[in-house]
Amino acid sequence: QVQLVESGGGLVQAGGSLRLSCAASGRTFSRYAMGWFRQAPGKEREFVAAITWSGGGTYYADSVKGRFTISRDNAKNTVYLQMNSLKPEDTAVYYCAARAAQGMGATPYDYDVWGQGTQVTVSS
Repeated sequence: QVQLVESGGGLVQAGGSLRLSCAASGRTFSRYAMGWFRQAPGKEREFVAAITWSGGGTYYADSVKGRFTISRDNAKNTVYLQMNSLKPEDTAVYYCAARAAQGMGATPYDYDVWGQGTQVTVSS
């Protein structure tokens, strides 16, 4: 089973960009579909983006479509979330998650392994 560690969060002004990284341990990273979720204070964890284990397929929440891009580098055991045109409502703790399947999932229940999260704060 993989273990996940996120990095790249921080404070950014509205309209700015951040790139989150999620490094996975283990030799079977390429057999996991990956996802990004976020959770704001007082709110449920929500789906942001997902990618198949090959990287050939991606899926986004409507709220981030056109602004965020998920990608992965299986040689580096890393998945990324490039976030552009950030808005204050994007403020949350961002989590990466791994799913031991080829296909993507869009709910937290679809994922088996979670990272510890990284804080993203967007100021207006």
